[in-house]
Amino acid sequence: MSAKALSHLAREVSRRTLAGPGDGRGAARIIVNDRIDVALSESTGGVHLGERSLPVDQARRLVESRLKAAPQTQPPPKIFLLGVSCHSLEGAISAADNGADYIFFGPIFATASKAGMGEPQGTANLAEVCRSVAIPVLAIGGITLENAATCIAAGATGIAAIRLFQDAPDPAAVVKGLRQRTA
Repeated sequence: MSAKALSHLAREVSRRTLAGPGDGRGAARIIVNDRIDVALSESTGGVHLGERSLPVDQARRLVESRLKAAPQTQPPPKIFLLGVSCHSLEGAISAADNGADYIFFGPIFATASKAGMGEPQGTANLAEVCRSVAIPVLAIGGITLENAATCIAAGATGIAAIRLFQDAPDPAAVVKGLRQRTA
């Protein structure tokens, strides 16, 4: 997607999401995948960086310089999160040490959408990453209703999923099922 189209999409999603009634659990946060320029220009809640993205320490410097340059007449900017996808213990430690606010770690289980990211890491590696960093770790890759609780038991703060929600005839029921199984 072009930067122009993604900016329009981010702006529209932000407008619709932030205008919604909400459920009382906190404000929605729009995180833009890989495009820090779009995330900053549209004042979203953050950016999620991949392995081939701008390194997190450089992204952090860019965010901080932008915030310092903001006119003092505006209210303080909201928190801007920097997330990083990691596929090894070393990558997770590096991301945390270099300023990431959270990590997606995986793929935990086999999945077609993450096949190019290497072999499944499994919950033992997930647990080691969770013990080794002081920032939230979300499990990603092959997450199902049946295995989500094992990720939480391994120490993950949460899960991220594509197919689990994309293929669901009732995504709200999936969320309810996840809450029941991971509580």
